[in-house]
Amino acid sequence: MGDADITLRHIARRCPGDLARVFVPEGRSVEVLGWVDTQVTKLERRLDKALRLRVGGELRVLHVEFCFALRDDVPDRVFEYLGFLFAALRTEAPGEPVPPIESVAVVLSGHRRRLPATGERRTAWPERPFSGAHFRIDAVYQRTIAELRARGSVFWLVFAPLARDATAAALREVVAEIHARASTDEERVELYAALLVMAAIDPWGHNLRKELVMLFDDRETEKKLLRSMPIIGEMILEAEQQAAQQAAKSAEKAAEKAAERVIAELLGRLFARRVGRRPTIEEERSIVERAQAIGPGEVEDALLDLDGDALVRWLAEPMRR
Repeated sequence: MGDADITLRHIARRCPGDLARVFVPEGRSVEVLGWVDTQVTKLERRLDKALRLRVGGELRVLHVEFCFALRDDVPDRVFEYLGFLFAALRTEAPGEPVPPIESVAVVLSGHRRRLPATGERRTAWPERPFSGAHFRIDAVYQRTIAELRARGSVFWLVFAPLARDATAAALREVVAEIHARASTDEERVELYAALLVMAAIDPWGHNLRKELVMLFDDRETEKKLLRSMPIIGEMILEAEQQAAQQAAKSAEKAAEKAAERVIAELLGRLFARRVGRRPTIEEERSIVERAQAIGPGEVEDALLDLDGDALVRWLAEPMRR
């Protein structure tokens, strides 16, 4: 889940309003106040940070966790996170009521049968009334492309390769829509990168990653744009070579390596935003090695939590194994 998780967290930080708006009751206004940044981040780094919202004038908190699948441990993790988050928010504003918290598990793959709309973690004795936590389940891989498009944002279009009715023709329209609606070249490239990483998950066996690369080739503007970006250009070239020379198993391994290079590029961009310059060759090597050793989520948190000088020192230190 590491590659997809780090990609989606990065895109979500670009589009917090688009992420939140889907889960707000219809007809209610929503204002994003920012990401929750408390000790809960250091205690529980596996999960995504929560968003502070003002919904219809009321303070609320939304926690969204991206899950590769709805494994048995997801309810436990959501419940643990809610406990940490509630305690952190209470400590942050003593004497003030803690805003209502909503948790959502966005599921990227799994069983073909419909997942329930709500999950739960029960803590009470079986003979007693329910006590514990409920959370929403948003199985995006069980949506149609029309349902994802109806959410009104290019953020949700990156999940199109996961849709149960995804086809090369449908992805052609998605690529064109992302091209038209992305506000900057940088945003467009990051959305394309997320699209390719989602295609590598392939929960329905559509095998659309190669088709997606061919769609970029069909559009001369996108082709030139993508090939001008080193990481994406390498991914496209590699996919083209796979399509001509390799079997399905080797193609899958190459797709994973290409996704890792995309993550390395995203982490490098976070470093640049934090420190004000691109990482040196040694720093980039340290970022990649740490992502491989302790997970990209841990490295991303360090890039976001440490100040510039502390981050440079951290990357220069010998890595504990």
